[in-house]
Amino acid sequence: MTILPAEEALSSMPDLSSRTEYEAALRRLREASQSYYGDGDSALDDTSYDRLRLAVLAWEEENPAEVSPDSPTGLVADGAAPVGEVAHTTRLLSLDNVFDAEGLVAWGASVQRRLGRAPEGGFTVEPKIDGAAVAARYRAGRLVQVITRGDGSHGEDVSHVIGQIDGLPEQLTEAVTFEVRGEVAFTQKQFETANEVRTAHGAQVFVNPRNGTAGTLRAKDRPYRLRMTFWAYGAVHLDEVPDGQPNGQVDGEPAGALGRESFLRAAGATHAEILAAVAKAGVQTTAASPAGLHVVADLAAAQERIDAVAAMRAELPVGIDGVVVKLNDTAEQRSAGFGTRFPYWAIAVKLPAVERQTVLQEVVWEVGRTGVLAPTAILTPVEIDGSTVTRATLHNPADIRRRDLHLGDTVTVYKAGDIIPRVQAAVVQLRPAGAQEVPLPEACPHCGGDINKAQERWRCAKGSACALPALIEYAAGREMLDIDGLGKTYVAALVESGDVADVADLFTLTVDQLTMASGSSKRAVKLAEQIAAAKARPLNRVFCALGVLGTGRSMSRRIARHFGTMDAIRAADVAEMQDVEGIGPEKAPVIVEQVAALASVIDKLIAAEVNMSEPVDPSAAQGGGPLDGQVVVVTGKMSGPLEGLGRSEMNALIEKAGGRAGSSVSAKTSILVAAPSANGKPSSKAVKAAELGVEVLTPESFAERVADYLI
Repeated sequence: MTILPAEEALSSMPDLSSRTEYEAALRRLREASQSYYGDGDSALDDTSYDRLRLAVLAWEEENPAEVSPDSPTGLVADGAAPVGEVAHTTRLLSLDNVFDAEGLVAWGASVQRRLGRAPEGGFTVEPKIDGAAVAARYRAGRLVQVITRGDGSHGEDVSHVIGQIDGLPEQLTEAVTFEVRGEVAFTQKQFETANEVRTAHGAQVFVNPRNGTAGTLRAKDRPYRLRMTFWAYGAVHLDEVPDGQPNGQVDGEPAGALGRESFLRAAGATHAEILAAVAKAGVQTTAASPAGLHVVADLAAAQERIDAVAAMRAELPVGIDGVVVKLNDTAEQRSAGFGTRFPYWAIAVKLPAVERQTVLQEVVWEVGRTGVLAPTAILTPVEIDGSTVTRATLHNPADIRRRDLHLGDTVTVYKAGDIIPRVQAAVVQLRPAGAQEVPLPEACPHCGGDINKAQERWRCAKGSACALPALIEYAAGREMLDIDGLGKTYVAALVESGDVADVADLFTLTVDQLTMASGSSKRAVKLAEQIAAAKARPLNRVFCALGVLGTGRSMSRRIARHFGTMDAIRAADVAEMQDVEGIGPEKAPVIVEQVAALASVIDKLIAAEVNMSEPVDPSAAQGGGPLDGQVVVVTGKMSGPLEGLGRSEMNALIEKAGGRAGSSVSAKTSILVAAPSANGKPSSKAVKAAELGVEVLTPESFAERVADYLI
C-alpha cells in the first residue's frame, strides 16, 4: 500500500477540479479502504474519508461521462471489504449518509416521492453503532454461522468468533431458525481490556475500537480471545423467501424477518416489532442500548431524537458515529425499495467526529500537587467534536510505552462531550523514518530530583514536597481552608524563604513573615486574620487541605463525617476505611498509608490548635432531611439562590440536607438539578434523566427544597 504523508492525509479535501485530481482521489479512497479492511489501520480517519468521498461523488455527478469504470463509489464498502465465499441470504447492504437536519429533510422528500405519498407508519430512530456489520445464522435456536458483510452479496465466514461476542448467544431461548443482522463492536471497557491483552502478548495496541473490531473478527491464529458485543438492527428469513417477496431485502425488511417458525411472523409488520421479537428470543438489539430504539410520527420528532442521542453520546458504553432513521412499516419499506448500495427507506445521520488523526509533536511533563508526573501530548491542531484540540492526555509512562508512541507519529485522538481529549494509538504505517520513541524523564521535571517508579504513575521521590507551592495554594483555596488573599505570588515567596515547608506551617506564620512575603504590613495583618479564622474550619476541609491521594472535596466530607475526628481517621485500618462510601479495596490502603505518612504534619496542625473534628448536623444525624436517602446529580451553572455555588459546594449542600451527591445519571439517581443550557437544548444528563423517569429540578426549585440548609 502507498503511504500518504501525514500532513497530506490529514488535510481538508479540496474540490476536485480536474481528471487528474479525480483519479488521485480514487486512489486515496481505495488505499484507505483496503488498509481498513486489511490490517485495520486506515491512512485516513472517518471525517477525512467522508470529505474525500463526497468530493469524488460531486465530481462524478458533474462529469458523468468521465466516471472511472472502476470507481468504488457504487460498491458496498467501496469494494474493499474481503468478499469471502459465503452467499448472503439476501443482500447485506450499507446505508447512505446525510450530515445535518437539511439532509434528513431531503431524504424524507425522496422517500415521499418513491411512495407517492407521505409515510403513514412513522419512523424508527436508533443509534448507528460504530463497528462491523455481520449476519448471524440461527438454526433451531443454535448459533451456527457468523458472516461479514463483504461486498453485500458474499461475505467471509468468521464463525470462529462464536462464543466471544456478548449479546449474540450461542443458544436462544426458543428453537427458532432465522438470520439476525447487526453490528459487532468493542465497548470502551472491552477495548481497554483488549489493548491490555494485546500488550501482554507483544502485539500493537488497536488504533481505535472500530478498527480493532474489524481485525478481531478476521483473526484466527491469535493465542488469545477478545470479547466483543453485538447489537442487532434487523433480521431476515434464513432458508426461503416467502412467496411474493423479492430477494435483496435487508435490515428490518419483514419478509426477511419471517422465519419458518412463527415467532417473528407473529411479531407484527413493523421494524420495531421485529426487533422486539429478536430481543425476546435472546439476541441483544439496538433497543437495548442506552440510546434505545424510538418510534416517532414524523421527521421533526426524529430530529429531536437525533439531537437527544447526540447529547448523550459521551456517556454511551460503545462508540456511535451516527443515528439511523428508518421507515417503521415494512410494507412501506418494500415500496420505497433498494439501490445498489443501500436501501432507500433508511438513512444514517452522521454525527460530528469525536475521533480524528493528527500529529504528535511533543510530550511535556508536569508535576501535580501530590508529586505525580503527568505527561501531556502536544498535537498539530485538529478539530474534534466542534473544538480545536492541541493537547491530549497520555496518562502515564507505562501507557506511552504500551501504545508505542513516537514523536512525529500520526496518532488517533479521541474526544467525546466534555471528556478531555486522549491519545489512543499511533497509526504505525504512517510513522516517519527515523522517528524516536517518546522520551521518558530521567529526573523530576520540576525539581530535578529522583523519580519513584514503583507504580505505573511515576512520582517525584519528594512527593508533595516537590510541588509544595501548588499544594499550599490548593490548601488555601476557598473550598479548603479559605485563606482569602493567599495567592500564588505570596505562597511562592513563603516557600522560597523556607517559612512554609508543609500545610501546618501556615498556622505558625508571624505577621513579620507575612509582611516579607506580601511586601505590605497591612496585607500581612489581613492574611494573619484569615489564617486564624481557618483554624476553625470543619475537619473535612482540613483533611482535604492535606492533599491525601485518592481524596477530594466529596471524599473528604465522607471520611470526616464517617469518622468524626482526626484521631479516628488516623486509627482506622484498611478494612475500616473501606466502610466509607466510595472507598474500595484499591483506594483504602493508599489513603491509610498517606494518612500515616502525614503524621508529623497532622501533629503540627494539632499543636497549632487547628480544629480536628467534624460538626454533627442534628437533622442529618436523625435522618429525615429533605434529601434523606436520595442521590442527587448536578449539571450546569447554578442560578438564583444557588448562583455562584460550584460543584463541590453543591455536593456539600446535598449531603448536608441528607442526600448523596452523584456524578452521573443512572437508575439509582433520585434528582437531577439541571441549569438550562445557553443553546436551549437539554444536556446529555437531562436527556438520560427523562428516559429513566428521574425527577429534574431547576436550580431555583432545588433551592426551595433545601432552603433550610442554605447558608
